[in-house]
Amino acid sequence: MITYIRIGLVVVCLVIVTLVLLPFQLVGLAFDWKIRRYVPRLWHRSACCLLGIRIRVHGHPERRRPLMLASNHVSWKDILVLGAVADVVYIAKAEVANWPVFGILAKLQKTIFVVREEKRRTGEQVNEIAARMTAGEIVVLFPEGTTSDGNRLLEVKSSLFGAAAAAVPHTPDGVVHVQPVSIAYTRVHGMAMGRFHRPLAAWPGDIELLPHLIGVLKEGALDVEVAFGDTVDFRTGDNRKHLSQNITAQLRRMLIRHLRQREYDAG
Repeated sequence: MITYIRIGLVVVCLVIVTLVLLPFQLVGLAFDWKIRRYVPRLWHRSACCLLGIRIRVHGHPERRRPLMLASNHVSWKDILVLGAVADVVYIAKAEVANWPVFGILAKLQKTIFVVREEKRRTGEQVNEIAARMTAGEIVVLFPEGTTSDGNRLLEVKSSLFGAAAAAVPHTPDGVVHVQPVSIAYTRVHGMAMGRFHRPLAAWPGDIELLPHLIGVLKEGALDVEVAFGDTVDFRTGDNRKHLSQNITAQLRRMLIRHLRQREYDAG
């Protein structure tokens, strides 16, 4: 009973925070004011606090612009975590726009929705990505293309870096800065996360959202390590496969480092 009372309080508090911040975000979106970039960060920080997601950051986002962050993808919680750390905007597949709750939140954050199957729209989508980065926004890409189990890095699709490559000619200095960011969920209630609690961290596509969300609300107190790697400068003529290999190597190294620390603590 106490658990469900706590869940109810979390939901109520999150609704209140949303209602307080929503008018500011709607005005920012209507007039395209910079406030629309900052309000989501306040919401994400509040959501992480209420859900019990504790973030430890290693390194910092690259200060140069335009900037694209390339991150491994474990769960919908990654959106909250990265959004709490920096003022970011996400690249997401078009289907996300129609998801209940998450689709609305994505639109409020002015997520860039892409239709990968429609090549005729590629130029339009790339132009938007380039324009947003050129305007100083930090664009987040999940180059695995899907979520993992949180314990390994899936194959990174070099084709997804095409957005960075195609955006280069549209940037003032002919360069896009690409920085890897690893997300590792390591603890639950302060104890190293083992196999039993892995479903709390990861959200593979075959698990229904509502039961997973309730499970997260029941447990709470998740610790996550966010590590920023070395920035790769991508210019005209550079090979995106080389970019992909560099980013992949860094992501795998950072992810393994923090997951091994979890296993060491568990042992």
